[in-house]
Amino acid sequence: MTSPTPVDDLVTVRDWLRYAVSRFNEAALVYGHGTDTALDEAAFIILATLHLDIDDVDPWLDARLTSAERRAVFHAIDQRVVTRKPASYITGVAYIAGNKFHVDERVIVPRSFIGELLTRDEQILTAAEPWRIHRILDLCTGSGCLAILAALTFPNATVDAADLSADALEVAKINVADYGLEDRIRLVKSDLFKSLEGERYDIIICNPPYVTSDAVAAFPPEYRAEPQLAHLGGDDGLDLIRRVLKDARGHLAPGGNLIVEVGQANEALDAEFPDLPFLWLDTEGSEGEVFALPVTGLPKQKGR
Repeated sequence: MTSPTPVDDLVTVRDWLRYAVSRFNEAALVYGHGTDTALDEAAFIILATLHLDIDDVDPWLDARLTSAERRAVFHAIDQRVVTRKPASYITGVAYIAGNKFHVDERVIVPRSFIGELLTRDEQILTAAEPWRIHRILDLCTGSGCLAILAALTFPNATVDAADLSADALEVAKINVADYGLEDRIRLVKSDLFKSLEGERYDIIICNPPYVTSDAVAAFPPEYRAEPQLAHLGGDDGLDLIRRVLKDARGHLAPGGNLIVEVGQANEALDAEFPDLPFLWLDTEGSEGEVFALPVTGLPKQKGR
């Protein structure tokens, strides 16, 4: 006689939530891909697997699952523990400000603070009224989520979404199609600005790789599962940010703004570039991890 399995014994969402939290705590998983605790991670995996709204697990706690649903939830929880991959790679979805995006291991799991700024404080991203914004560039677009949020926030704008990774652009293509924005978002394979010669934009947003080499080498499995290209910012994490600062002025229209996420590098950037008028932007989940710079505050390129 075979022993009962969790699929046999656990019936309600509440049962599975408790089981998942226990397994995640026992495995000492690492979070940070949209959740910060075992409870939030468990709720996300269960709700996403069941195709339910991920914002609130409470209405579903006493809902009984079918046998097929129980098997699917068990598999998702088990995969999270066994593979140590981020939950979004297991469920195939990630969310920014309630917006759903397809993700897989070709892209970093989207979690940019710029997404919050785009959906809640768009006025701070531009010196002009939002309806006057006509061209936007999303550098290091990855899954395309910020390009999509920018297109939704600025309905009169077209958006170029650039990335060095052809694999990432394939994922971005899926998301752009899911939102029906193929006529407004152009995907461009580019090493930062290299394939964008002569293009100018009202807003440039960029969430570049900014993790130091030492930190990348010490990543836990959850972060090692993501493309290293999307994390590695050089010895001090600032290699790509310096390149963006050097070249951005030549790609901004008059009155344009540059918006860049830099992690914990605000003090280092203020020290290295004391003459740049960084405006450090706070969000609900961050303090001084995103800066805004007007085109007039950016370094002039030699010969221009």
